[in-house]
Amino acid sequence: MQYVLDTNVALYLLGGRLVHPLPVGEFYLSVISEIELLSYPAILEAERLKVQQFLSQVVVIGIDETVKNHTIALRKKYRLKLPDAMVCASALATNSVLLSNDAQLSRVTEITVDTVQI
Repeated sequence: MQYVLDTNVALYLLGGRLVHPLPVGEFYLSVISEIELLSYPAILEAERLKVQQFLSQVVVIGIDETVKNHTIALRKKYRLKLPDAMVCASALATNSVLLSNDAQLSRVTEITVDTVQI
């Protein structure tokens, strides 16, 4: 299975807050989530290194034509915030399940959204 991790799930994972381990599979992260993880103003050096280590274990999905077009369509259809639309577009482009605890994203019928227990 392939999974895209939403920023909230990545933060839960990095913070050791998941009740159960992530399912076995290949993991992706949208470039927008990478930006969100690394741009927190008060991030400590140890935390930044932990995020960098995590990023080396996932495939970061950039913005190509497919992701861009999916982002535009999903944002228009569901009135999503740009970061949420990009994360969903990354899941759609990679034919992956989105792991997210953002209830609003479960409205996106073009993808499968699973939640994690914290």
